[in-house]
Amino acid sequence: PYQGAATGVGGIIRDIFTMGARPIALLNSLRFGPLNDAKTRGILEGVVAGIGGYGNSIGIPTVGGEILFEDTYKGNPLVNVFCLGLAEAGKLVMGEASGVGNPVYYVGAKTGRDGIHGATMASAEFDEQSSEKRPAVQVGDPFMEKLLLEACLELMQTNALVGIQDMGAAGLTCSTSEMGSRGGVGIDIDVTRVPQRESGMTPYEIMLSESQERMLMVVRRGREAEVERIFKKWDLHAVSIGAVTDDGQLRVREGDSVVAEIPNGKLADEAPSYNRQTEIPGYLEQVRRLDLEALPVLPAAESALLKLLGSPAVTSKHWVYRQYDHMVRTNTIAPAGMGAGVVRLKGTDRALAISVDGNGRHCYLDPHLGAMLAVAEAARNVACAGALPIGATNCLNFGNPERPEIMWQFARAVEGIGEACRALEVPITGGNVSFYNETDGQAIYPTPVLGVVGVIENASSVLSRVFPSSQSAILLLGGGPGVLGGSEYLKTVCGQVAGSLAPLSLDSERRLQQLLVELAAAGLIQSAHDCSDGGLAVALAECCFDSGGAGADLMMPDDASGGRPDVAEASILFGEAPSRVLVSIAESDFGIVRKRVETAGVPIAAQGQTGGDRITISLAGRRVLDLPVADGEAAWRQGMERFFVNRAA
Repeated sequence: PYQGAATGVGGIIRDIFTMGARPIALLNSLRFGPLNDAKTRGILEGVVAGIGGYGNSIGIPTVGGEILFEDTYKGNPLVNVFCLGLAEAGKLVMGEASGVGNPVYYVGAKTGRDGIHGATMASAEFDEQSSEKRPAVQVGDPFMEKLLLEACLELMQTNALVGIQDMGAAGLTCSTSEMGSRGGVGIDIDVTRVPQRESGMTPYEIMLSESQERMLMVVRRGREAEVERIFKKWDLHAVSIGAVTDDGQLRVREGDSVVAEIPNGKLADEAPSYNRQTEIPGYLEQVRRLDLEALPVLPAAESALLKLLGSPAVTSKHWVYRQYDHMVRTNTIAPAGMGAGVVRLKGTDRALAISVDGNGRHCYLDPHLGAMLAVAEAARNVACAGALPIGATNCLNFGNPERPEIMWQFARAVEGIGEACRALEVPITGGNVSFYNETDGQAIYPTPVLGVVGVIENASSVLSRVFPSSQSAILLLGGGPGVLGGSEYLKTVCGQVAGSLAPLSLDSERRLQQLLVELAAAGLIQSAHDCSDGGLAVALAECCFDSGGAGADLMMPDDASGGRPDVAEASILFGEAPSRVLVSIAESDFGIVRKRVETAGVPIAAQGQTGGDRITISLAGRRVLDLPVADGEAAWRQGMERFFVNRAA
């Protein structure tokens, strides 16, 4: 777990600085099995230590992320890492080879046998013997990567570099063929020139090794001495291993012998495309049935809220975040645990907000809608920081696509992401796909994770989720009524994963996000927090935490329509629906804010005030929730940490 997570961080960092961008922030999206399982806790500890160990050592802040726990991830934990970098638009460097006769350079760490067939392992289903495949895991060195980062960025300030690519999956095989194919040229290399840290390596092993902290470069002929001088300064290998040719072939030599030869395009771009069959999964008809009237008697609202606040999905993740250095480089404005991570752009008035979001349970119940909800939530979290969403990336985690029902989930999720991004005018800049996440034939939930970046024009207007300590007005903006289908309440309190998700109006979502950005820029919002896992009651409670014990009182109409009163109240308090945000404003600004909200066509669903030391919600004047802030915050803070206080227990 440690090295797997660490090399995941290292790989995505290289993807960023390979293009000439300086990495400025990291986030991660993690999925594990049940937290009460000892093996899961061991994996979690290793993953968190690996992420922190690499990111902290290389000096890039980890400013946010998310962690969820479900039985479905017990055999297939997910570690998705996001990296943000800054570059001048006109100075981007591409992974393209060109210029016949230009030398091909290998730079960075030596090649070993670690990681051979790592890409193959990533595309294999797991079984009981999978834990024996440790040799496929690479070993990362963040201090070597730091040197490589600085050397590459220094070289990119010259015009000696033609193209560069990280040696990631499939190592030299992938980087040589892809760079040659993009440029429409051939590449001829001699593997005996490749720096090796182990003796007796075969050409096969050298070409497929996934040893970390290595890059392949094409440099301008005649500039070799300049390139080698820069890398020598940083105490790194920079060795010419071949040259660009005009025949389009990837030719691998071992000294004077040609040991492999194939057209670059055949490996990189011209492989046959699969036309996978799709089929609606048989489980959907059953799990979408949810008879709320048949639920057992529901607990009191206060008990339910405490249980949710202490649940692995909702509880504070400070046990994780405090292992990450989120302040290195001194640009972090909003650290992990506050919604979106926010970093300032030094030398300007601007800041960038970043959020990663996804909910596999939602996509299990409805892949198309669940994927749209992931896009909307990631963009909404960025807007809640006061930032205008400008771009997105994704990591799509699914089971075996050879199974028609898995391919159907994948296709519907991709369609949902595209639909939501077009409606919200947020372009997808890239991403990756992880298939075959199965153990003994049991697939994970379909888990698309979205990363969204937004721009804040004035860093002084950044918003937090926390209510101010002074008395303020509270508004619940947007959205329709919450539903219990697919909710955290239904799973945690009732033990069920079932039902239909609340619908998403992309037009309403877009108007809400635009309103939040405009109000924040005008200085009319003090805080903003979206209603997500656990619904309205959990969101209201989270706004009170980290505020020095300040409470909140929220009043809303009782719009329940028939049925059991306890189910109706639970739906209002804990039901989930998109496009809902709790904001706090100065009471003196209520009139102007209300006018702007009405002009934007966004409803105000509830109103209240901050103050006191209790969290209260009333429906049509009838109090239905009353909990001391201190009790709620204690449950929220201890939900994860209690599993690690005494490992012997």
